[in-house]
Amino acid sequence: MDRFFSTAATTGDGADFKFEPEDDSVTNSSSSLQSWISWFCSLSGHEFYAEVPEDFIEDDFNLTGLSALVPYYNEALEMILDVEPEEYTDDDGQSKDDATLKDDEDENDGFWKEGSLKTNQKGRVEPRLVEPYAVMLYGLIHQRYLLTRNGQRLMAERYASGQFGFCPRVYCGRCPILPCGRFEEAGQESIRMYCPRCMDLYSAPSSVHQCIDGAHFGSTYHHLLFLAYPELVPAPKRHIYQPRIFGFRVNEKSQAGPRMQWLRMRPSNYVDDEDSEDMEEERENPDDDSLEEEAVGKPVPSQAVEQRQEGEEHLERLTNQTERWRIRETGLNSFFRRWL
Repeated sequence: MDRFFSTAATTGDGADFKFEPEDDSVTNSSSSLQSWISWFCSLSGHEFYAEVPEDFIEDDFNLTGLSALVPYYNEALEMILDVEPEEYTDDDGQSKDDATLKDDEDENDGFWKEGSLKTNQKGRVEPRLVEPYAVMLYGLIHQRYLLTRNGQRLMAERYASGQFGFCPRVYCGRCPILPCGRFEEAGQESIRMYCPRCMDLYSAPSSVHQCIDGAHFGSTYHHLLFLAYPELVPAPKRHIYQPRIFGFRVNEKSQAGPRMQWLRMRPSNYVDDEDSEDMEEERENPDDDSLEEEAVGKPVPSQAVEQRQEGEEHLERLTNQTERWRIRETGLNSFFRRWL
């Protein structure tokens, strides 16, 4: 079936034929056939996927619980592993196609009859119906494979080489990002990109990648990766964007002010001071140095906590002032009582 021949020439009366292959590469097509996993990972937009080894998929322990989540589980697993479906046989050990062909020959009485339209064997599902469930099953297997040691090492190498792209935030300084998801269940949300420097999520850079299910990567492996490889954790940048109007900083308590800047602040011993952009910004605004150092050195409370602290301080001042007035009033009363 894998061989293709062409008639080259005939000799004599046409009894002898010489068949020669069209190309040497065609004869070796059976040995160079691409597996389903390699074909799936090579599709446009599937560059983020890793090729899961077949040994991992063939281990039933790694697939525990997936049969209850994926329809046509057995057929989808056979498609992923490139397993040919078994031929259905009847009780006499004869295949269904042979039995059907024999019955048609017995009933042939010389008149033309319309053949049967059912081409599939009994119990076999159409491949076009199984293919989306095969993608779903491979994605859930892929999510589990990324939690293994080999999967973590593979994603760490790809992250270090920047194969997944870089953070779109300007002040992250082109920090590499990782694909991930927010849910473990399939069909909830598309893929997201995680930046370990600003610790935030972003949408996929291309519309092609937005069609990937986020559950195929899960919400665990990227955090586990930085625990296993702490040397890959980037140091946070010191600079935080300051909104300005005509060169004047916008107050934090205004309606358009930067109220949540403290979320991106880190301790001073954990901040990378080698950022040239931050140093240039600090030279342009020398008045902000003391404020930034003080903000980085200690945690900045939220606006609600600040308002509560201000209210407590104001109440304490009023209490002290009232106490002084009460003591002064007591002294005057005792003085007048002496002369009455």
